[in-house]
This record gives sequence, C-alpha cells and structure tokens, in this order.
Amino acid sequence: MPDLVASLLEAAREFGSKPAVVDSTRSLTFKQLTTFAAAVRRIVSQETECPRVGLMLPSSAAMAGCFYGTLWAGKTAVPLNFMLQPQELAGVVADAQIDTIITIELFAKMVEAWPVKGLLLERLGLKSKLLAAGMRKWPDPPQADGHDIAVMLYTSGTSGMPKGVCLSHHNLDSNARACIEHARMNHDQRFLGVIPQFHSFGLTALLIVPITLGATVDYLPRFSPLGAVKTIDENKVSIFLAIPSMYSALARLKSVPDGAFRSLTLAVSGGEPLADQTARAFRERFDLELLEGYGMTETSPVLSINMPWAHKPGSVGRAIPGTQLRVVDDHGADLLDGQPGEILARGPGIMRGYYRKPEETDAAIDAEGWFRTGDVGTLDSGGFLTITGRKKELIIVAGENVYPREVENVLTDHPAVAEAAVIGRRDPSRGEVVVAYAILAEDQTTAELELRDYCRERLAGYKVPREIKIATDLPRGPTGKILKRALA
Repeated sequence: MPDLVASLLEAAREFGSKPAVVDSTRSLTFKQLTTFAAAVRRIVSQETECPRVGLMLPSSAAMAGCFYGTLWAGKTAVPLNFMLQPQELAGVVADAQIDTIITIELFAKMVEAWPVKGLLLERLGLKSKLLAAGMRKWPDPPQADGHDIAVMLYTSGTSGMPKGVCLSHHNLDSNARACIEHARMNHDQRFLGVIPQFHSFGLTALLIVPITLGATVDYLPRFSPLGAVKTIDENKVSIFLAIPSMYSALARLKSVPDGAFRSLTLAVSGGEPLADQTARAFRERFDLELLEGYGMTETSPVLSINMPWAHKPGSVGRAIPGTQLRVVDDHGADLLDGQPGEILARGPGIMRGYYRKPEETDAAIDAEGWFRTGDVGTLDSGGFLTITGRKKELIIVAGENVYPREVENVLTDHPAVAEAAVIGRRDPSRGEVVVAYAILAEDQTTAELELRDYCRERLAGYKVPREIKIATDLPRGPTGKILKRALA
C-alpha cells in the first residue's frame, strides 16, 4: 500500500540536491527536507504517545518538514486553521483529542490557553538536531497500512461544529498521483503555494503533489497579488493553483510587468465557483485561460479538473483517473445528459469517514462507496461536470427552483459588480425569496434598483432578487470563500 513518507524518501533519492520547498526564510533541497522531517520525527516520537499531532503553521518549508516528520513518527497530522477565533480552535483541538501541537511563537499564547503541549519551532534547537539527523541513516518509513489515517482535516461545515475528515495515506497518495496523470505534470515544473495547508486544496495540490512529483514549490504564507506576481516572474513558476478571489485580485492590479505570467503553463481555479466575469477579466488581462476544478475535503480533495486539451468553459472538467461521478435525482436514479441533480462520487480518494461520527459517515457514504457531495450539477455525454449550486443552498420560490450560482453569474456580469453572493430568505407568501449581496468594483457605483432591472432583463421573474444589498465586504472563510451560512 502507498505511504506518503515513502514518496518523500523516493523523491529524496532521485532529486536529492534539487530545491523542494522554498519560502522567504529558507530553501530546502529534497535531501534537506527529508533530514528536517527525520529530525521532527525524532522530536514527535519523544514528546507524545498520542496517535494524533496538531500542526499550527503557516505555509512554509518548515510546515512541509513538520508534516512529513509527523507522518514518519507514525502519527496522524491534524493541520489547524489558525485563522479561526481561539474559541473555535479550542473546540477543534478538543474534538481531535490531541495533546501536542507543533507551532511558532506567534501562536504561543493561544496554544498555552489549551490543555496541550506546545512545541515551538523557535525553541526546539532544530539546528543542532538537523546536524545530528544528517549524521544518521534515515530510518525506514513506518510499517503502516495504506488505509491508516494520515491526516485529519476539519471542514468548515454547512452548519454547526466542524467535522474531522479522516484521510488515509492511500486517499491522499492516490489523489495526488491521479492529479499528476490527469494534468500531465512533470518534475521540471514549479508550483506557487498560496493556499494554506490546513485546507485540503493546499495540502494535496501544493505539498503532496509537488513532493510526489519531485518538483519545486515556492510558498507565500499570506497571499499578496504583488507578491504572487513577483514570485511567479522571478522564479519562473509554471503551475499556479488558487481560488477565484485571488485571480480576481490579480486581474485588478493597476500595474503588472509585461509578460509577468509568461512562465505559467497551468492556472487552475478551485475552492469555490469561478465567476464568468473573473475568468474573462483574467483572460483579457493576461491572455491566460483559467481552468476550473472541483473537489471537497472529503474527497482528498480533487474530483475533476479542466485541462487545456480538454476544456469546457463553465464546467469543472472531467473526472480525474480512478474517480467516478454520477448525477442523481432525489430517489437515487441516474439523470440523463444535462439534467440537474445531486453529484455523487466514488473512488480511492473518498475519505475513511468523519472522526467519531459514524452516523454522519454512514449518511454521507452509501454501501457501494458513493459519496453524497451535497452539490447540484449536470454531467454531459462527454463527461464534463457543471456545478449549478449546493443542494442545501437551493432556493425554492413558489415551487420553482433557483440555483444561487445562476443569479450570481448574472450579477457579476454587470460592469459595476466585482463579487456577489445569493441566498434564500423565508417568505410567508412564496416560501422563499432570493436575496443578493454585491461588492462593487473599484471606482464603480450603482444602485439596487439598477441591478434588479439588470437581473430582470436576464432572469425569469422568480429568480430576480427581492433585495440586493451593496456591501464593502462579506464574511469569509480562511481561503477567502464567502460564508453563506453567516449571511443567512
């Protein structure tokens, strides 16, 4: 069975002196990263007997080393979202049942408030430990079954307390290798890592994929449009994976060096729906097509991606190798080409389950291994999947279905609107009505009435928002994704 540590050791043997992970403070070759991980393995083994270890670190070379070192110690890594409020994080720490967290001085006070041991990187004497680790022969990978849990990631959830998603070595390794095959990647490519590793997209696509591939990844702990442009230009980055709001920010930059993105061969958008306006603005500004992909934490995470040679605008592409997709009605019957229904997925990337939540696991995955995504979409005869919304976000107006994304796309087509979010609100006469929130583009003005008229010209009457609220910003998750449950 595959083991993620074995993949690191294999890459170290083949690409030893090649840069593996790079950030503003250090650059580690594959050999140095493996030595770093071996040192962390030794520390973790000495400091805790708990089978799970928390990692509260920004995207960095050190995070990569601590991740693989934790796995090498035979533990499950639990990446923690340090952008949550302390009380929210305390709940995650308690639910994960961890007693040790590897972190940095910046988060020391927060960690000290919890009943855990904080291992601060700055106080671990890593320089001497790295020297010692470099003198030793690397230990073998742990004798792990591929189905042992490698990572536990906490989802933001649609409501209530986040759930721990248990992903095995096999889940993550198979997903990474399927992405490599699907995108025809090679070890000469260079990645830019701007999505945090406590997010499934960042963990798989920007850590496990490049390490497995033997490619280099440059990390920015915080996304900055100018910082991203500079890194891509100076380091000749060829693969850029980001969320739509990041691409939107790049497209709005006032000044960008000529040919800044000439090294990019692949620009993939994921994590949330890609608005038509964002894709168009980026294409017109940089002459580069954004390729939308789709996945979830529970699926390790990638399910499908558009590729330059297989691209259907508006869709999220075809399934990656080994993954099966279906679209079904409320009774579980397969729907014909173009009919919207719930998306089901099956394959080696489907999670082992939710931590200590067997009933919720059983509700999410049926006896045949099909995972209910909760997303609504269509599947065409060519295998291209198109997302129309979330089943739970479906708005029913006087018996008619309204998918928020359709309304959002119309709003963001208006030249004055940069971003939009649509939700349903209870209404005594119609069941629900559509309510929209709009963020205006820089230096643009408009009024609710104008936007409603614009929608009325492009949408059926029941889809037109009853209210459109102009906002300066909206509640967001750690990657910038708009939190619709907070709006509701």
